[in-house]
Amino acid sequence: MKALMLAAGVGNRLGEFSQNKPKSLLKFQDKSLLQRHLEILQKYGILELIIVVGYRSELIKQELSNLGANHWVKTIDNPDYIRGSVVSFSRLRDSLDDREDVLIMDADVLYDDRIIAKLINSQNSNCFLLDRDFEMGEEPVKLCVKDNYLIEFRKQLEPTLPYDTIGESVGFFRFSAEMVKKIVDRADRYIQSENSDAPYEEVIRDLLLANPASFGYEDVTGIPWIEIDFPEDIQRAKDKFSY
Repeated sequence: MKALMLAAGVGNRLGEFSQNKPKSLLKFQDKSLLQRHLEILQKYGILELIIVVGYRSELIKQELSNLGANHWVKTIDNPDYIRGSVVSFSRLRDSLDDREDVLIMDADVLYDDRIIAKLINSQNSNCFLLDRDFEMGEEPVKLCVKDNYLIEFRKQLEPTLPYDTIGESVGFFRFSAEMVKKIVDRADRYIQSENSDAPYEEVIRDLLLANPASFGYEDVTGIPWIEIDFPEDIQRAKDKFSY
């Protein structure tokens, strides 16, 4: 199993708190998010990581060199990163093969390593992570379950949507080689239809709604994690993680 990571974005919503760096280089307890990713992935036996980089990519490449990770981490440049994460998905095509499941990861998440264990040990080859302990609002990407099937994956839900369970998506996924190829193909269609500014979740959602039986999920409620999008997330992360 290998990991594919999206780390090309600018992080405009952090403003001056981004320090004019990619979000993956923000530090918590003197470790960058990127360093934490690498340590956790190696702990669980992931021997190949491919990172799509864009904004100030030279800083990420320098960090990888400083960490001595160039022998197992590869970067793919996305010069069109301002067009959105769908374009980053498309850039992954040449890194795919037909032999192994892959992890798809956002780079701007601080998390307990048990999150990755849940994905790696899951019996679902196509797997989402669902956290039931979240605050409803416009920002969280929601997962809805009905009769033990995932039926929705989106920030905005139809008010009348019936579901048994709702939670927030962590932003990490496990997909089979066949499924991730379909995701990249769908991303290409979005780009060709000039819809590359859509959230990348929409690409995955299309495939989920077309065949819910092909997907499963793991409940990670109670395991700490936080996506770093806004300045207040930085303080929340420092309060939640003391290691």
